[in-house]
Amino acid sequence: MEKVNLKTQNLKKKLIEIFKKHGLSNDHATISANAIINAELVGAYGHGLSRLKMYCDRISKKLINPKPKIKIKKISQSISHINADNSIGFVAADIAVKKAIQNANKTGIGLVAVKNSGHYGLSGYYAEQAVKKNLIIMIYTNAPPAVAPHGASKSLFGTNPICFGTPTSSKIPFILDTSISKINRGKIRVAARYNQKIPEGVTLDKFGNPTTDPKKALHGVQLPIAGFRGSGLAWMVDILSGVLTGANHAGRVKDPFDDFSGPQNIGHLFITFKTNLFVKNYNNRIKDNIKKVKRLPKIKGVKEIVYPGQNKYKRFKMNSKKEIKLTEVIKKDLELLKN
Repeated sequence: MEKVNLKTQNLKKKLIEIFKKHGLSNDHATISANAIINAELVGAYGHGLSRLKMYCDRISKKLINPKPKIKIKKISQSISHINADNSIGFVAADIAVKKAIQNANKTGIGLVAVKNSGHYGLSGYYAEQAVKKNLIIMIYTNAPPAVAPHGASKSLFGTNPICFGTPTSSKIPFILDTSISKINRGKIRVAARYNQKIPEGVTLDKFGNPTTDPKKALHGVQLPIAGFRGSGLAWMVDILSGVLTGANHAGRVKDPFDDFSGPQNIGHLFITFKTNLFVKNYNNRIKDNIKKVKRLPKIKGVKEIVYPGQNKYKRFKMNSKKEIKLTEVIKKDLELLKN
């Protein structure tokens, strides 16, 4: 993580102490704290401090293993299969992306599958690690039921994010990190916690009626992007990160906030590869590609055409200079978990 202000560093230390209090090693606590702080700095509040209590509750109920024996099975020089032993997802993903990077550096491509993991925060956070090593990366992970398959009235697929990252000719990486639903589930949970409304047209309640009430939405159905196309993408991610890896799939991933009947057993898939596998001038070609798009005529009200990752990078830089603001709800969480 890049340098942040002193108060943010102190907040990170608090998180590390909280995770250590719940049984995580110093290394695993640091990995987890870094991921949560990063989510706050990029403005992804639904994946930041708002989830801290949930992680600690699941550790306390022995649904997240604070002392996992993570096993990495070597299938080939390029391919690895990780059994995360129900570790906190941050740790499983950190190990997996580093292994995928290592494999790609050896052979040109790295393919790493993970099973028995948990929620790991933002996919883009891990994609950045590969991009900084001049690698292209694709990441898939499944999630608890939230989206109904096209034609069904009951949710089964998760919001199942799709992530793609590539180096660019600038210091700002191209990172597309998006769920297949019209709204991120984390945003709905944050809205529910603060009694805020959610946008129209993104969810249905349990009776199939449109709703802006986040609490009703959490018991209903989230709508996918682009209709049947979004549903198809969610299915694809469920196959790649669930069926393929040996993790839970087809609606069996447990909701981390509401279902304490067992571990989540989420699956992840990391694919990394070198930029020079087919051409030697990738950097020049990606520079030309981005420049061509940015020079297109702009519609009214648009000052700049930005590529995925640009706005998030700007938010990170801006927020790194400021103190992370803690709501009263989060302050109570921190106080409760600290004691």
